[in-house]
Amino acid sequence: MNRSDLRQVARKAPERTRMRLASPSMFIAVVVGTLMSGGLAVAADGLKIISSHHGSKETADRLEAAIKAKGMTVFARIDHAAGAAAVGLALRPTELLIFGSAKAGTPLMQANQAIGIDLPLKALVYEDSSGRVWISYNDPNWLAQRHALGASVEPVTLAMSGAIDAVANEAAE
Repeated sequence: MNRSDLRQVARKAPERTRMRLASPSMFIAVVVGTLMSGGLAVAADGLKIISSHHGSKETADRLEAAIKAKGMTVFARIDHAAGAAAVGLALRPTELLIFGSAKAGTPLMQANQAIGIDLPLKALVYEDSSGRVWISYNDPNWLAQRHALGASVEPVTLAMSGAIDAVANEAAE
């Protein structure tokens, strides 16, 4: 089949099977406007993004300290920029912290073990091309929806969401 044939098939496809996308410029404008506003942005996919008032390393250090102060365990801290440098590639400062609490995560996995793909929780600290530093993480409430956990674990996800919001805000201030 050549391109002309493909175009004809696409034109004949029922309207309901064609994808409709918002204008790319409109999407970019909304995302940039949200990010430039400062505080917290929440993307449709459950990703929360917070602007930090500190440099990348200091933000990651502050985040790690805040997580530990809340009684959670930091399982790993991955320096993606160092990994890139090790293979001769450049990457602005980017660190991933993997953390959590078995007391909070286990009830979620008891409801649906598939959520284990998203646990322990993760937070990414990174510097953008303008030198601004950001903390991003998945909202535990969104993760619960993603894995259809149901209302029985809502108190746990609300507590988790409050805890990660608190440590991220503490690190960013």
